[in-house]
Amino acid sequence: MAIASNNSQEAVAGGGVTLYVGIAPMSVVAVNPTQAELADLGVNLKSEPEYTGVTIGENVYNKVTFWVNHVGPDFLTRFDVLMQPNHRVNKDGDKYMFTNNRAQISWSDSDPSTKYDWYNGEGVRKAYVGEDTLLNFLKAWANVSNDGDCYLESIDQIVNGDVAELRGYVDALKDNKVRLLLGVKDEKYQSVYTKHFGRLKPQRNDLFVKELNGDYGAFNAEYNADLALRRWEPVLVAPDSETPNDPLGLQENQATLDQAPW
Repeated sequence: MAIASNNSQEAVAGGGVTLYVGIAPMSVVAVNPTQAELADLGVNLKSEPEYTGVTIGENVYNKVTFWVNHVGPDFLTRFDVLMQPNHRVNKDGDKYMFTNNRAQISWSDSDPSTKYDWYNGEGVRKAYVGEDTLLNFLKAWANVSNDGDCYLESIDQIVNGDVAELRGYVDALKDNKVRLLLGVKDEKYQSVYTKHFGRLKPQRNDLFVKELNGDYGAFNAEYNADLALRRWEPVLVAPDSETPNDPLGLQENQATLDQAPW
């Protein structure tokens, strides 16, 4: 027999990639990997991935792409932090996003440490576009305490596409994990939520929920309300009731054929 058949009662893969939803503890295995490095991870691309000068909409970004791995079930996925080598300013142009050596983020028209007692004054500067997302991820991944240092020595190079410092953390933090919320976009793409990243301990799912419910925290993907990790299954759509004079749906099928381009 030239057909590799299986018992009808056995669930087999249908050729697509298994997708997951929910919060998963993940290990970072690569940052901006080359085509060859991706092949070593089991990801085969026809050409070198592009990380600099990437046009999205009307803007040009440099990407910091983190590849992350989960064990049991075993799967690999990625997410991008989009960065620009210019300081982030609000839409009115009167406030900048600031950061410091502790990766604190604040919007202000001047040094926040001169206004707020809680804001540390060490290393205060204007932050780059996308830097808040990158720092928030690093704090969770490296499990930095609230009063611990968390800044990038080569941030000026990183926003311009040189991620050597970040690549070095893959080995330095190889035993660390970060909790990521996974979703599915357009029923075929694995997506990672980038508005909040969780520490392995304590497991604060409530912080994910708080961010998701915030004014700017929407996750543009399908995910499960309980946030428990599981395989994603497409939502079944209930069929309409049969047309009395067309129990087989022939009229609807004919209409579809009439509209078909072939």
